[in-house]
Amino acid sequence: QVQFVESGGGLVQAGGSLRLSCAASGITAAMNFMGWYRQAPGKQRELVAGISTIGRTYYGDSVKGRFTISRAQNTVYLEMNSLTPDDTGDYFCVADGSDYVPPPDHWGQGTQVTVSS
Repeated sequence: QVQFVESGGGLVQAGGSLRLSCAASGITAAMNFMGWYRQAPGKQRELVAGISTIGRTYYGDSVKGRFTISRAQNTVYLEMNSLTPDDTGDYFCVADGSDYVPPPDHWGQGTQVTVSS
């Protein structure tokens, strides 16, 4: 099992920035891939960004060039810049024992991000 401590969500104006953090603990082998998914109201969950233990990164098309994911052992950070109202949603920290093979096995509780126009 994997436990997550997510932080950094909140309310921000369009054009602003937020930084999400997620510290994972538990079975290390289950944390090869870590990242963030999000779910906007009325939409399916989608990959925001992910990173493997060897530093391979993955980004959703809508966030490329604006968001940056980084990792220090079993803590991942998501730097979100140039936020728009379309970035509003619940952001879930995820982990998986494999490299990016969706959907991830382990999910955090989620943290809410709201971008006002």
